[in-house]
Amino acid sequence: MIAARLLVYVYYFLAAISCWIGINSLRGGLRYARYVRQETDRPVPDYFPFVSVIAPTRGFTPEPGFVDNIKPLLQQDYPNYEVRFVFDDPQDPSLALVRELGAQAVISGPAKGTGQKVHNLIVATKQVDSRCEVIVFVDTDARPSKEWLRQLVAPLVDETVGASTGYRWFIPERGGIASRLRGVWNASVASALGQDTAKNFCWGGSTAIRRSKFEQLKVVDHWRGTVSDDFTITRVLKQAGLPIHFTPHCLVPSVGDCGWRELLEFTTRQIKITRVYAPQLWLPLLLGSSLFAIAFFGGLVLLVTRILSGQSFLLTLLFLVVIFALGAAKGFVRWHAVGIPLARYRRELRRDLAAHVCLWPFASLLYLYNAIVAGFSRRITWRGITYDLPSPTEAVIISRDS
Repeated sequence: MIAARLLVYVYYFLAAISCWIGINSLRGGLRYARYVRQETDRPVPDYFPFVSVIAPTRGFTPEPGFVDNIKPLLQQDYPNYEVRFVFDDPQDPSLALVRELGAQAVISGPAKGTGQKVHNLIVATKQVDSRCEVIVFVDTDARPSKEWLRQLVAPLVDETVGASTGYRWFIPERGGIASRLRGVWNASVASALGQDTAKNFCWGGSTAIRRSKFEQLKVVDHWRGTVSDDFTITRVLKQAGLPIHFTPHCLVPSVGDCGWRELLEFTTRQIKITRVYAPQLWLPLLLGSSLFAIAFFGGLVLLVTRILSGQSFLLTLLFLVVIFALGAAKGFVRWHAVGIPLARYRRELRRDLAAHVCLWPFASLLYLYNAIVAGFSRRITWRGITYDLPSPTEAVIISRDS
């Protein structure tokens, strides 16, 4: 009896901590929303240096929406730029689609001791146009607007800025729980960006950097032996004391669906990469998601137990309501904020509102699963290539699908 009572008190203590974390998280969501409004209200500077856009590409069959994703890259409302798609295999089926659109293609060949995407970037950055003043990196699963390039490059008018970055926002097409859960899982990362340039990070799907800084910082040398282009360039910029500007206009939609297997593979791969390249982020994620699982899902078990045993349950219920309400409020605030830069997807976003308000506890549980798996394995499969990641400067290729 005493042990059971002590267990309940421990739960109340942990639930109170979870509420405190939830309040701070909601405040962070409000700061994010305020920043998005302020930045999107500002006029975009007229800054048009020559830009080389590099799009690493790999696929056994063209991914769904591939042509819809890459067409906007070739139709940007920007006067001086080139786009180079980079393939490791000249037999890649997506290569023919790129050439049909009249785009430039670079064949990098297979990587050795470096992630294939990073290898593609290294090869392409050495072949950019001599007029290039700014290098931009983009992923082919992103679907930018026609103003994306201008808006991404504009913050670099300030020469003290290290890089300008956007981020992805998943937009399901047909829907489904797995697709919507992936969007909610990803949204919590998106809202980590904001006004604090020291805490921002580069996302490889939308990052712009001056060519002079890229070469001065010897990014290519730092990339060798790595599998994560964006974690590496983030680290290099922070070591140099250069700020990273988050550009809400460049919150880019990634349109499409996924199944449960793809959801688990994608989310776990992201956290394994985080575990290797930013272990200082992995441990708080593990502890925070563990605390939430105890406070919320453990609280649900405690609530049912106390109801069935005829014991008082109002305080337990109150904690559960507060924890859920705080997370739901942040989900709503975040969802509402992205409706500004993604106004053209307003109808699709409306379909996702319930998911962002209701599915966030399961996204937290998914983070816990990802963090636990990442604690025991450093092996990932990405675009058909399996890597082992012994350290941030080593990428061992285990196998490569034909």
